[in-house]
Amino acid sequence: MIKDILLLGNPQLYEISESVEKNELDVIKEVVANLHDTLFEYRRVHGAGRAIAAPQIGVKKRLIYMYIDHPVAFINPVLVFPDNEKFEVLDDCMSFPNLLVKVMRYKKTIIKYHDIEWNECEMELLGDLSELLQHEYDHLEGTLATMRAIDHKSFFLKGCN
Repeated sequence: MIKDILLLGNPQLYEISESVEKNELDVIKEVVANLHDTLFEYRRVHGAGRAIAAPQIGVKKRLIYMYIDHPVAFINPVLVFPDNEKFEVLDDCMSFPNLLVKVMRYKKTIIKYHDIEWNECEMELLGDLSELLQHEYDHLEGTLATMRAIDHKSFFLKGCN
């Protein structure tokens, strides 16, 4: 089911999400389906979107859904940064679809998580995928890209130069 995406300024976006418990998997599978539908509707409307975090649809659980070549649900993810190498990126967000924010992100990330069957998994991410999962993980912590702006001149409206 397509859900409304909470928009910048909604106080729920600044709340820290709770861990998922194994006995919640049936409910979480339904949330994953909603995240999938919502992501694909956003893609249809905006022509973009690779991942979405549960808090963006008002579900305060530590859950990220990504669909690039195939679906991946990251339950209770933990990020590890193997080095300190960072890069500058213009970050966008479904919660503020017309705004870009210049932020610094780690180039390499290891994400440890449970999958939808509660298997322990690990994935190494580089470049744009590393940035993507850091962005989504921030949603679980109640942090938005606007809060990570490099400076007060790091905000850009899409389509304006």
